[in-house]
Amino acid sequence: MTQRHESPFAGRAVFIAGGTSGMNLETAQRFAREGSRVAVISRNPERVDSAVKTLRETSPDSLGFPCDVRDATAIAEAIDRAAEAIGPFDVVIAGQAGNFPCAAADLSPNGFKAVVDIDLLGSFNVFHAAYAHLNKPGASLIAITAPQAVQPQYGQIHVCAAKAGVNMLVKCLALEWGAEGIRVNAISPGPIDGSEGMKRLAPEPEARARIAGRLPLRRLGTTDDIVEAVGFLVGPSADYVTGLVLDCDGGLNVVQGGYSFGA
Repeated sequence: MTQRHESPFAGRAVFIAGGTSGMNLETAQRFAREGSRVAVISRNPERVDSAVKTLRETSPDSLGFPCDVRDATAIAEAIDRAAEAIGPFDVVIAGQAGNFPCAAADLSPNGFKAVVDIDLLGSFNVFHAAYAHLNKPGASLIAITAPQAVQPQYGQIHVCAAKAGVNMLVKCLALEWGAEGIRVNAISPGPIDGSEGMKRLAPEPEARARIAGRLPLRRLGTTDDIVEAVGFLVGPSADYVTGLVLDCDGGLNVVQGGYSFGA
């Protein structure tokens, strides 16, 4: 049986890749505030130090490591150290992402590879290395995917390919690891106000307003929307949920053709 808590964020051992900024940091802070032990990684040492300092204000056992998810050896070492410090993982989130707008004809092979390696290979590296350290049964794994996984968009061929792979990675792991009581799901955030993706892809207020106006809910998402989606997937209400890609997107998934940045 999955251990139940008053809050889905309480009393967990949590590992978050990309957990030093944006919605992933907000998620890490929520876990820390409600009594979880949290480990975070990202490539930027300064961001790691800043995130750990903040997390330790409410969860003294929290820690972090500068680490590139594309480096399987480095990821394995970081996860080994994190598990030794905070115990078997109840929650693992692969939240790292790479993105930049670029037309397919102008995109270099290295640029395409970089995004696929960060998003898809990085998610595999995180989950594969974490497998030996999961709390079984009961562990909940979450990948952060994107609408581009199922909606082709101009200037996003690299992201569309990478995130489509992440969606299928989640489903395959759910299939293979379910018998051990491991649940594997994904969250597909829509346009989240203030996120790194929106800053890069829709920096102008007019562009963000145009996108919000096409969504059924007529607003951009917030980091709280994503944090609450995480709470659902790791909580007891989702005990029988695995292999799901949860669209947290204001209804973007039902809009014909989605949206195109800059178009």
